[in-house]
Amino acid sequence: MPVKKTANSVEGLAKQISRGEIKLPEIQRAYVWKPPQVARLVESLYRGYPTGSLLFWETDEAPATRDAATSDVAEPAVRPLYLLDGQQRLTSLHRVLSGHPEAQIVFNVETQAFQNQSAATRQDARWVRVYDIVHPDTDLFDVRSALLQAGIPVESKDIGTRLNQLAAVVKHDFHMEVLSGFSYEEVTQIFTRVNSGGRNLKTVDLAQSTLSARWPGILRRMETEQEFWTARSYKHIDVTFLTRALTGAVLGRGLSSGAHARLVSSSDAELDRGWTTVQRGLRRLVPLLQENLGITHSSLLPSMVTLIPLVVLLGEYPRDKQMDKGTANGILYWFLAATVRARYSGSTDTVLGRDIPAVREPAPVRALLENLGIGSARMQITAQTLAGKNRNSPFFLLSFLVCRRAGATDWWSSVVISAAGEHDQRLECHHIHPQATLTVPSGRYAKNEINDLANLAFISGHANSRIARRSPADYFPELDPGDLRAHCVPIQENLRRAESYREFLAARRQLLAARMNDLLEEFRPEWLDDIAAEPDATSGTALEFAVYDSDWDRGRITVRAHYDGHAWTGDIGLPELEEALDAVSSGLDADLEVCGETFSLSSDGDVVEVPIGPFLVTGKPETWQEILIREKEEARPLSQFQKADSEPWRAPRVSFPVAAVD
Repeated sequence: MPVKKTANSVEGLAKQISRGEIKLPEIQRAYVWKPPQVARLVESLYRGYPTGSLLFWETDEAPATRDAATSDVAEPAVRPLYLLDGQQRLTSLHRVLSGHPEAQIVFNVETQAFQNQSAATRQDARWVRVYDIVHPDTDLFDVRSALLQAGIPVESKDIGTRLNQLAAVVKHDFHMEVLSGFSYEEVTQIFTRVNSGGRNLKTVDLAQSTLSARWPGILRRMETEQEFWTARSYKHIDVTFLTRALTGAVLGRGLSSGAHARLVSSSDAELDRGWTTVQRGLRRLVPLLQENLGITHSSLLPSMVTLIPLVVLLGEYPRDKQMDKGTANGILYWFLAATVRARYSGSTDTVLGRDIPAVREPAPVRALLENLGIGSARMQITAQTLAGKNRNSPFFLLSFLVCRRAGATDWWSSVVISAAGEHDQRLECHHIHPQATLTVPSGRYAKNEINDLANLAFISGHANSRIARRSPADYFPELDPGDLRAHCVPIQENLRRAESYREFLAARRQLLAARMNDLLEEFRPEWLDDIAAEPDATSGTALEFAVYDSDWDRGRITVRAHYDGHAWTGDIGLPELEEALDAVSSGLDADLEVCGETFSLSSDGDVVEVPIGPFLVTGKPETWQEILIREKEEARPLSQFQKADSEPWRAPRVSFPVAAVD
């Protein structure tokens, strides 16, 4: 299988694109570069910096292709080349050379800087369009004369040199490697390796590539489906979600190392049946969530993966069978229970491997609830269950739902709270007792107490700014008591001062828990006993990070955990945790020391699990990064760090979602 090495100029490659002789296979990403990136690429060519090579595939096959982000191109008169690596660079240069409106890169003849054209550069004679200089009909002598007449403070000779140097960028040669004799499946593997930057690809990336190779055209179908749901406020039904859902429908389980081989061996009929299941399932599930439960926007959902078993269940539900209210309610009951128990906060693909087969049982809802451990008893939420929870907790969704169902309105506009608000009506989480009154005098209440779920209300940005730093004792009298009750806010006047804050939290947790139980009861299947199920293992748990950092030494994280009535404190090296997470998310094993104990970390699918005290803290790498970025923004001086003296945790650990870290 030969690999031909050759070269071609920027100008020659751009002409090939215009003639349709260079195409993008479907496995390519969409064009994503922004104008500043395009400007930097042109500047690199101007200065003679390395700009990398290009990888192509030459084949007699006719794979599904993706439209390039350029102007319309002709059908090729010769066998086309399929671009595997270099799409962003080559598309950018074609745009510049064809005068694309989103690639109006300009050059400052005096400073030799590049940027996208703006109103300011249009008024400044020193800036010239790159397109005008590289166009073959341009007379550079005339351009130089015009610049001199405009009074550009640069010598005539230097202007000429710089214009010639800029015009020459189209003559820059790109080194090219052209693969031939490879199948689409082999090229897909080459593409994923080349574009993974030396990292092991995520299982979902491999599944997308495998599906694209096995069933050309499927990514285009998925993108069309994504657009359909984006227009209906469910933008998180994206290609990644649809890949997981299709894999689950076809294989009956989550992604794993063996899943890709099984996808390759799946028949066209199995893939087509799986895609039909996904589409039908979504068209039945989303209206249930929106109309029956009030989840109008996917942005409210803590985990999209929780939907996948229900997509399969409803997608395979017999067309000629009426869905009774009990089954529909049972589906939503399981969804609520799975959400608050963070069913998919850990190894999602392992859990899918249990839940997808369950939905194919004769009694699917019962089987799903049995997987949750509540197959014969109703779920019960208590005030203790809500203790220590924050806005990243799955109970945040239930808090919103019960307030909305009670008719809660914005405390300024009186509009019913909704995820659809825009501009100053955009929904925000308001600290009922503002942070300013709870942190003065310093240290009165801990951060996790201030950010407690029971201290958060759903109001617009405008209402939030109007209330600002005022105490409830000051602004509650301006509100109707009914508006407070709808938000599950206790109205007793003795709870409005900072001195009574903990009593306020306890009272509001009672109100929230009662409303949440009413919501669960509304959808509880009749065959569930009235006896409450055993409480979730994470009931009353909390985990808090406090970062201590400096410019001269390695930072530390103090970790405080609350579990089963006990408190545990430990510490972790900040750079050590970041390095371990980076390694594990790249598919490598890593060691991490937590409070004197060293753990070997690895990735389970797309989830990173870190043992910290009583918890196995789980989450996607990007969620871990978001939490660490947030905590570093509130970092304290390293000089205030005190080493923890807790003993290593010896008892069994329970799963804890990193998104819920305070």
